[in-house]
Amino acid sequence: MEQKRVLIFSGGDLYKQYLKEIRPSDFLIGADRGALFLIENKYKPDLAVGDFDSISPDDLQKVRSVSKQLIDCDPIDKDLTDTELALDLAIKEQPDFILLMGVTGSRLDHTLSNIQMMNRVLQHHISCALLDRNNYMTLTGSSIEVQDRGYKYVSLLPMTPEVTGITLTGFQYPLDNATLKIGESLGISNQLTGSQGTISVEGGLLLVIQSND
Repeated sequence: MEQKRVLIFSGGDLYKQYLKEIRPSDFLIGADRGALFLIENKYKPDLAVGDFDSISPDDLQKVRSVSKQLIDCDPIDKDLTDTELALDLAIKEQPDFILLMGVTGSRLDHTLSNIQMMNRVLQHHISCALLDRNNYMTLTGSSIEVQDRGYKYVSLLPMTPEVTGITLTGFQYPLDNATLKIGESLGISNQLTGSQGTISVEGGLLLVIQSND
């Protein structure tokens, strides 16, 4: 059975290379300026969501007319960011996988918040990844396979005070039942030795970042 996927294009840094990730069966969500990005590149969002304060009234009308569904909200009287609104709606689709793009940029607060939001997806037993120009990030509390996506480095960062029982296979620097604590750099700049590797953990949440300089 084909994997059910939701792709979120948000209003941060957006690049045309992201469009290569789209499959015909994907459910596309455009958050704020991300919806306009999809439309300008000949894709019709299944859902556009946000306060749309970063695009012009004419562009908003374009988003409204092209998107299959639009949910807008007051830019002042709201508790959630546009990306978080989009993520909540993505979770309701009950997919197997959610990919976040355009969720990093110059605002470090937004970037860190969006990385942390992957934990909410895991709580619904949905796989999640975050893609930007130089990084592909996933979060695990159990076991994942890391595919060679063309990145040089694979780094591991604990997202809980400590992550225990970390075992790596298929990496230049293997680990066996290791523990990582916040603030330690033991997991930085590892490399795959082949087309894929496996990471398993027994306790805690581990952020896996594939990256290039």
